[in-house]
Amino acid sequence: MSCLQTIQDYGLRSLGYGERLLPRDGFTLCEQFTLIGSGMIWNVYFGVVALLTGFFFATALGAGKASANPWFRKPSEWFIFIFRGSPLFIQFFFGYFLFLSLKSEYAFFDPFTAAWLGALIVLFLNTAAYSGEIFYGALQSIPKGDVEAADAYGLSGWTRFRRVIWPTSLRLAWPAYTNEAIFLFHATTLVFFSGFPAWQQRGDALYYASYFADKTFNPFVPYPILAGYFILLTLCIIGVFGLINSRLNRHLPQAQRRRIRLRPNLIR
Repeated sequence: MSCLQTIQDYGLRSLGYGERLLPRDGFTLCEQFTLIGSGMIWNVYFGVVALLTGFFFATALGAGKASANPWFRKPSEWFIFIFRGSPLFIQFFFGYFLFLSLKSEYAFFDPFTAAWLGALIVLFLNTAAYSGEIFYGALQSIPKGDVEAADAYGLSGWTRFRRVIWPTSLRLAWPAYTNEAIFLFHATTLVFFSGFPAWQQRGDALYYASYFADKTFNPFVPYPILAGYFILLTLCIIGVFGLINSRLNRHLPQAQRRRIRLRPNLIR
């Protein structure tokens, strides 16, 4: 079988298109690159959707935690504390158990036991908690002069938040938020490694890398391939977020612009 035929057969297998059965022996590099790359579709899906939806919830959490009203501050503080204080792997496990229990009582929750929705909700809540803390820190770091200038122009309430507070906090938070985005995409490898099943062997990149490692008893080929894909994905994230960071800081002198620096997390 040629490499082109392999790509046609397995390129979209993680989505249910192409060859139904996985190769069982005589694995080629092309098969491993193709299937692991096919699984990356799920990792990108989980990361992009959770990041886009979690951004708005995180903004609300950050503003809620910074609020003087305890009815907004306390729920935000506890939500952030719970999801930052517990491992993501355990959150996946309990999320799947919760959705499975609700499914037995209410048919409405049947889709929630599938990874495409249930795991996505867990990732959404997790990244919202981490990002909410980042945005809260940015709100606390806003220069006092910016707020006083807004007051001098007669801005208050929602107008002041939309025109001054939020843009400034976003600019301050963006380098740290970029790191959170990178860690979120890396964390998507835990989806099928935890409680959520891979229906008909339609898994993510780690699922297929583990499959090849188990079949060949040689993890030194599929796992470096997996790492290579994620390095490329990380470079894309840094590039896109770097452009947004330049846009947010376009009004500042070059020496005052905040640069994105990758700071690895030891524990998620």
